[in-house]
Amino acid sequence: MDTSWKHTTVLLNEAVDALFNNPDTEPGDLSAATHTYVDATFGRGGHARLILSRLAPQGRLIAFDKDPDALIEAATIQDPRFSIRHQGFSHLGELPRASVAGVLLDLGISSPQIDNPVRGFSFRFEGPLDMRMDTTRGESVAQWLATAETNQIAEVIRDYGEERFAGAIAKAIVARRQERGPISTTTELAQLVADTVKTREQGQNPATRTFQAFRIFINAELEELQQA
Repeated sequence: MDTSWKHTTVLLNEAVDALFNNPDTEPGDLSAATHTYVDATFGRGGHARLILSRLAPQGRLIAFDKDPDALIEAATIQDPRFSIRHQGFSHLGELPRASVAGVLLDLGISSPQIDNPVRGFSFRFEGPLDMRMDTTRGESVAQWLATAETNQIAEVIRDYGEERFAGAIAKAIVARRQERGPISTTTELAQLVADTVKTREQGQNPATRTFQAFRIFINAELEELQQA
């Protein structure tokens, strides 16, 4: 992992305060610190480290994350109260029933994933068209686009990106594939969308909705949230 991809946790104290706040406890009751909690989106460990600092010796923190880079960061936490699973939060149900006092879900994509061109999440940088949260398994966006039918691509762009030019973009992707081979980089996709979308939202790159749609689809984000 390149440690230059830093992440500043937003609403750090507010989120952890909410996790520990139990309206049924009396003022001064410290029992919350003895329980087990879940950080279901470890990321770079901002929430996890603060949670651990507030736990009592008998407290526990279980983290989840699909991103291999997150697991590398988690390995730097040498605390017996902490453990992490290389899984998405759809696996929360595998924990024993009624075994945790609270769960923190910080949804969405993190800045290290966006800022690292190798991950392929951003149209701002040249990089492989990947977008997988877990780079050890599953298809990348480029691999999926290499075989997907026009109607499949259009449906994904329309349903997950709310893009009104979904049909035109899908046709352009398939036409490009037939003429010159599949799209393989972020800038190729961004330029194709820019050439296809005739009207642009002010202040927004025309590829924004398409990139969002492919990211949500390739990572099954809505399905995972439903399972969680």
